[in-house]
Amino acid sequence: MRILLAEDDPLLGDGLRAGLRQLGFLVDWVRDGGAAERELRAHPYAAAVLDLGLPLKDGMAVLEAVRRAGVSLPVLVLTARDAVPDRIRGLDVGADDYVVKPVDLRELGARLRALVRRSHGQPQECLRAQDVVLDPAARSVLQAGAPITLSAREFDLLHALMLNVGRVLSREQLEQHLYSWGQEVDSNAVEVHIHHLRRKIGGTLIQTVRGVGYMLQREGHSP
Repeated sequence: MRILLAEDDPLLGDGLRAGLRQLGFLVDWVRDGGAAERELRAHPYAAAVLDLGLPLKDGMAVLEAVRRAGVSLPVLVLTARDAVPDRIRGLDVGADDYVVKPVDLRELGARLRALVRRSHGQPQECLRAQDVVLDPAARSVLQAGAPITLSAREFDLLHALMLNVGRVLSREQLEQHLYSWGQEVDSNAVEVHIHHLRRKIGGTLIQTVRGVGYMLQREGHSP
C-alpha cells in the first residue's frame, strides 16, 4: 500500500522510509508541511505518517487543513510531543492514531495496517474473499488452504482489490496503489498484473467491469 511520510529529520526520515519499504509499504517522503498538505490533497494515499514539528507549516495545522478540505485517509501522528494536551489536540483535530517517538518499526507497520483495514470496514487482520485469504502482515496468500506465490506487484494489486470487495476500482486508482514517486508505469501495467493474477488464482475472482475497471467479488457470481 502507498503511504505519505512527512518528516523533516533527514536521518529519521530515511530510516523510516527504508524500514517501511522492507515491511511492504510504498513510501512517498516529504520534508515540510506545505508539501505534506499539497500531497494529501492531491493523491489518494492509503494512509499518512505525519510529524508535527514540520517547517513551513506545522503538522497540526496541516492536519486541520486537510480534514477541513474533506481528506479522510487515516493519519498517524508520529511526534516527539508527548504531553497529554498535545495528544488530545492531535486526536481532536483529526488524527486516527498518535504515537510518540521513538517507535519500533514493526509496531508502526502494524498500526498502519490496522488503520487502513478499519478505514475500509475490514475488522479482521486477514482479508478473505471466496477461498482466498490474504495476510497483509506476512504478505502471504492462501487459496483453499494452499500457498500462492505472488510477485510484490501482484500481492499489492490483490490487496487493493480485497480491501475494496464489491467496489469497482479504475486502472488509475490501482496505479495509485501500486506505484510511488519515480516509478515508471507502462500503459498496460495493470492489465498485465491482472492477467498474471488470474492465471494464479483463477479467472472468476477478479471481475472486469467494461469501461470502468476491476472488482473482486466476495461470492462467486458475476457483477
